[in-house]
Amino acid sequence: MANVTNNRPLSPHLQIYKPIPTMVMSIVHRITGGALYVGTLLVAWWLIAAASGQGSYDWANWVLGSLLGKFVLLGYTWALLHHMLGGFRHFMWDLGYGFEKEFSTKLAIANVIGSLSLTVLVWVIGFLIRF
Repeated sequence: MANVTNNRPLSPHLQIYKPIPTMVMSIVHRITGGALYVGTLLVAWWLIAAASGQGSYDWANWVLGSLLGKFVLLGYTWALLHHMLGGFRHFMWDLGYGFEKEFSTKLAIANVIGSLSLTVLVWVIGFLIRF
């Protein structure tokens, strides 16, 4: 029996590539895009509850104001800001800038730092305005 795969090249996959910041950010960008669908459904649910009457609105606020709800909203905020900054990075690439290896790696790291910093800033401002 002949081995027909012996002379064929292996298809590259994640187990062969060493993870680098730009690759990880590409994967995270796709994940945050999917998470934004779920988070946007929560925002739509909250808006529908607000339009449905005081009882529905109070219940939605209770759910989103719980510890788990706040954790989900924190994740949604980070996903939104991370995806937005990644979108700016992709827009810059669409314009033909930032393809140098060192610069794109710095941008990927800045994307993480920027999204985390902006998330903290949004939540601090939110808590300051609330009280």
